[in-house]
Amino acid sequence: MTDEPQRTPGNEEDKPFSFTDKRKVDPTSGAPRVPEETADAGAGTGAAHEGAPASGAADADPLAGLDFEPSAETAELEKAKADAADHLDALQRERASFTNYRNRALRDQEAARTRGLEDVLTALLPVLDDIERAKSHAELVGPMAAIAEKLDASLAKFGIERFGAVGEVFDPTQHEALMHRETDTVTEPTIELVVEPGYRIGERIVRAARVGVVGPE
Repeated sequence: MTDEPQRTPGNEEDKPFSFTDKRKVDPTSGAPRVPEETADAGAGTGAAHEGAPASGAADADPLAGLDFEPSAETAELEKAKADAADHLDALQRERASFTNYRNRALRDQEAARTRGLEDVLTALLPVLDDIERAKSHAELVGPMAAIAEKLDASLAKFGIERFGAVGEVFDPTQHEALMHRETDTVTEPTIELVVEPGYRIGERIVRAARVGVVGPE
């Protein structure tokens, strides 16, 4: 005889407690489980735990089922970027070359225009000198005076300027002294006579003013 109580088939407390884990996601790895058909619930649960990491690792690779090579596509993308950079560099060089050509053409055009004006002005100098002499002697009256004024206005439109007047300070870069005398009435060389006025186009002197100069003793 033993003091241990006897278990009866109808006693529910004598049955061992067990459960089946039917969760579809492994709580430890977070990977989906692959369901398995098994008679033993405990064995099935263990098999699910053992097989979960391998299945999860396969499902975690997003490129596993894709039929392409990322390395080849990356190489093509890099080549396209290099070609685009080359084209951009060539375009920038071409644009800089065109800008230089345009600026050079504008300078050449302006220089040609100035040379043309100089040629016309040089041809007109004798006529302009005669008109100035007539003005100084009060001989330019009537219609000829109006024509002379229109001629001066036309020259001014092209940037042609007449310079050199009595009383101006003598400047050897703009005036040509044809005669010179000394006096105690001035403190610096001064124009006292204009033989022929000077002409310039902008800052370019076409002809220096031919003058008589008086200077201090």
